[in-house]
Amino acid sequence: MKRTAVYPFTGIVGQEAMKLSLILNVINPALGGVLIKGEKGTAKSTAVRALAELLPAMNIVTGCRFHCNPYDTNNLCDECAEKFRAEGVLPVTTAKMRVVELPVSATEDRVVGTLDIEHAIKHGEKKFEPGILALANRNILYVDEINLLDDHVVDVLLDAAAMGVNTVEREGVSYSHPARFVLVGTMNPEEGDIRPQLLDRFGLSVVVTGEHEPNLRVEVIKRRLAYELDADKFIQQFQSEQDALAVKITAAQKLLPEVIISDKLLAVVAKIAIELGVDGHRADITVIKTALTVAAYNGRKEVEVSDLKQAAKLVLPHRMRRRPFEEGELDWQKVESFIDEAL
Repeated sequence: MKRTAVYPFTGIVGQEAMKLSLILNVINPALGGVLIKGEKGTAKSTAVRALAELLPAMNIVTGCRFHCNPYDTNNLCDECAEKFRAEGVLPVTTAKMRVVELPVSATEDRVVGTLDIEHAIKHGEKKFEPGILALANRNILYVDEINLLDDHVVDVLLDAAAMGVNTVEREGVSYSHPARFVLVGTMNPEEGDIRPQLLDRFGLSVVVTGEHEPNLRVEVIKRRLAYELDADKFIQQFQSEQDALAVKITAAQKLLPEVIISDKLLAVVAKIAIELGVDGHRADITVIKTALTVAAYNGRKEVEVSDLKQAAKLVLPHRMRRRPFEEGELDWQKVESFIDEAL
């Protein structure tokens, strides 16, 4: 049976904020993932799978359980690091980025992996059974209905996303492996929210809704019907756009380490955070990281005001301080005018 081709990322109508947030996290996984809030049927899962399919194959160490990057020797698993020390080179193969789905019913052991304590005691060596975070390394970790996931498991996911490492400790024995992944959580707010402490730890957040412009809704229907009628033909129509976007993302990944931000813009970010009364420093840092990534995506080596504004729109809304029974909402016009005045 032939596998159904994945819907093209560039063929998705509208949802620009969602698409941008996904792209930015692929360029810079250190942003801390994205939380996508919205009703069903708004292309959330379609966009995630389409982005993974869009990206070119990546280099991995042949046979590695964690898909280590053979050229990033600072982030190798223990096995690859030992092999590199012994042989000075690692065998290379390629693999496509994939979407690893985490079920709502997943336990902590299923997520982080397990250590065989009995084996460690008897043989004096660690025996680790990889979990979902091992599969997710250098891939996209997709959690649908993340608001229904156990809070402790969400905490573990966000820790690993922020640190880029998963550490399992049992009975005084510990094991660590690289866990650098793009975390994408989706949820329908009608089914309940997640705790503000966890919400704040997502790098970016967007709210998606169905298109309300009749012409755009018609275009959504037309494209979906065309895709279902002949997926290969439909995908071919967007191939040049797909290739161009893939090249742009790859170029941004290479450019990102060279991008700088001026002290003046850093001061503006700090003033915005103070003005809005956001807690802690995570918001400031994430706005800056996101602005740097936006600049790289736009092919620039220095952050501009427009990059900063775009970053603030994705980073600040879900960090607004909320009173009980009230929704914290970001007054974007106020933020934009504050940025303009500060400059």
